[in-house]
Amino acid sequence: MAFLADTLSRVKPSATIAVAQKARELKAQGRDVISLGAGEPDFDTPDNIKKAAIEAINRGETKYTPVSGIPELRKAIAAKFKRENDLDYDWTQTIVGTGGKQILFNALMATMNPGDEVVIPAPFWVSYPEMVLLCGGTPVAAPTTLENHFKLTADALEAAITPKTKWLIFNSPSNPSGAAYDRNEMKAITDVLMRHPHVWLLTDDMYEHLVYDDFEFVTPVQVEPGLKDRTLTMNGVSKAYAMTGWRIGYAAGPMEIIKAMDMIQSQQTSGACSIAQWASVEALNGPQDFIQKNKAIFQGRRDLVVSMLNQAQGIKCPTPEGAFYVYPSVAGVIGKTAPTGKVIETDQDFVTELLEKEGVAAVHGEPFGLGPNFRISYATSEELLEESCRRIQRFCADCR
Repeated sequence: MAFLADTLSRVKPSATIAVAQKARELKAQGRDVISLGAGEPDFDTPDNIKKAAIEAINRGETKYTPVSGIPELRKAIAAKFKRENDLDYDWTQTIVGTGGKQILFNALMATMNPGDEVVIPAPFWVSYPEMVLLCGGTPVAAPTTLENHFKLTADALEAAITPKTKWLIFNSPSNPSGAAYDRNEMKAITDVLMRHPHVWLLTDDMYEHLVYDDFEFVTPVQVEPGLKDRTLTMNGVSKAYAMTGWRIGYAAGPMEIIKAMDMIQSQQTSGACSIAQWASVEALNGPQDFIQKNKAIFQGRRDLVVSMLNQAQGIKCPTPEGAFYVYPSVAGVIGKTAPTGKVIETDQDFVTELLEKEGVAAVHGEPFGLGPNFRISYATSEELLEESCRRIQRFCADCR
């Protein structure tokens, strides 16, 4: 009898975490490595949020919290959804988890049965299909194209839905592509879902505030209120508020699924960190002006990276609407020989050789479900981005 669960044979470790770890190991060995793998802002958490955490400690807010989160944070979440997304949820229809990952995982754990399918537009965040597999379901990739800026079309969604489909996981702006859907593009997607009442929608809005060039963010239920009774809208404080390590994600949705997620969480982790929750109350209720300042910095970085990558031989890089990633194609480099003499046959070969020759760590496209591409996070300084792009240009020029 095997000791480890059979389920583990169906899943893979996170590729993005693996790249970050590899970069750290090489740096520890003295290598000059620029890591562009991590998906977290390089900004510090704003002072007012840190102060709120310190004050919570001093007040003695260090005990267990309710499983679904402290009422103050859940009320702030409901107010946020009303203020920013025009969505009406009672605070009891919200839930707080230890990061967005826990929210997503618990929603799937609460709903998946063997044979259930989950449609996921590709390229996708590496954890989506693995979570589905861990919860006993079957991920179904709905492919997109570079020519369409990696956006899911109504036809591709329609083709992916079957009688077994339970969820569509939808991420706008997207990790890894940065693609974001305007109101018309979103309406095309929600129209398909309205024709399939058995399909629920799990929308990941984590990068909501990081959109550029006057792009207007919309969330699906905002565009199609008819989906509200079968949509879980997930968000968090990690990206916009530079609070990745605080580990707070949240969601709102029908009581049916909120109660089910609460039950799972009660036997899993219980409530999220009390101090992080009080900090998140300040994040959502407090000043928001720094978000615009950070957005302007990210937009400048995006423009720099897109421009320089499109000057690299064999690389095509569309301009994303949001998040802090680009997802360039390396189709023009496939088949060439790297400076080491190795023929580049896959996007994994490309990033492996790039790391070895130039010390630039990026994530290859295969774990994101669409290639030949690679993901770069531009959540780092312009100086490092410019240097890394110069190295990528040099590496591509040296491939014959």
